Amino acid sequence: MLGTASHPGRFSGVSTRHFGTTKSNESAQLFTLTNAHGVSAEITNYGGIITRLLVPDRDGRLGDVALGYNTLDQYLANSPYFGALIGRFGNRIAHGRFTLDGRVVDLPAKNNLPGNIPCHLHGGNVGFDKVIWTAEPVTQHGASGLQLKYLSKDGEEGYPGNLAVTVHYWLTNANELKVEYHAVTDRATPVNLTQHSYFNLRGEGSGDVLGHIMQINGSKLTPVNQGMIPTGLITPVGGTPFDFAQPTAIGARIGAQDEQLAFAGGYDHNWVLDRRGPGLELAATVYEPTTGRVMEVLTDEPGVQFYGGNFLDGSGIGKSGKPYQYRHGFCLETQHYPDSPNHGNFPSTILRPGETYRTSTVYRFSTR
Repeated sequence: MLGTASHPGRFSGVSTRHFGTTKSNESAQLFTLTNAHGVSAEITNYGGIITRLLVPDRDGRLGDVALGYNTLDQYLANSPYFGALIGRFGNRIAHGRFTLDGRVVDLPAKNNLPGNIPCHLHGGNVGFDKVIWTAEPVTQHGASGLQLKYLSKDGEEGYPGNLAVTVHYWLTNANELKVEYHAVTDRATPVNLTQHSYFNLRGEGSGDVLGHIMQINGSKLTPVNQGMIPTGLITPVGGTPFDFAQPTAIGARIGAQDEQLAFAGGYDHNWVLDRRGPGLELAATVYEPTTGRVMEVLTDEPGVQFYGGNFLDGSGIGKSGKPYQYRHGFCLETQHYPDSPNHGNFPSTILRPGETYRTSTVYRFSTR
């Protein structure tokens, strides 16, 4: 790793160490990306998981804002997708079934919610969050990076086509963690990749996130049924507990009498972003008043799933030795809409031979 002239006591670059061995005897590595300001991200090639993310508070003190575990064995035993890359299809597909070019495609599906409606969730039983990716440290324009590659073979978890996926993580000196996705296929297949980090800007293990102040640049929502599957409608959020057009505490209206909140046990919904055109645009901003930390999420995706940690139950013991309880973290999963293959009015997620899937998301950290 190389020191910097402006920060002689700091280092930037990538370091690597062994993280553990999977049940199939595959070796997992842990890569630490560090920028010139001492901000760092630890990422394992098991599931592309961000295990740790150290960013400063308003006094310059670094704190870990990503929920996760200290060991690979903990991720193997019990993880609600902490920090992971999700695919082939992020979020839900109703009944694990859709029709593609006149052919019915069946994927693994199970009941995972009180609505008792089966769905295919986050790529299936062994999605991209549960495989070893080929990893290589990289650098670009002074940013520390990690390149991850995975070949999802034809028929894996029921999906058609050999899908070659490349993901780059970049940690810049502007305190941005960038995620760039790239994929090609030899048969038509749905693709909807996302990043499933749980954040707590007070610091992981520091309690609930209800006091975080959030703003989402989305004036519409894709409402869901009791099984958390989109109905196909796209409805305005104005005048509802889902209106985050102005900065609002996550917990301000989370207990409101609202059918959508009741279905999900809180927030676990896809916002339709108010996009002006192609390229990166600001999707959401989160501010934590006690530390002054700010996280901005920029993306070229049409939607973002805001999940408020409604199913965290204390069964996972985090890096600081404290259990992750109800609503101790939140997710902002940039994405195409859930169940898109079954809704012709949603933006298409079908990737075809000769096309290239490209999308990017940036998590930008600052303070107030």
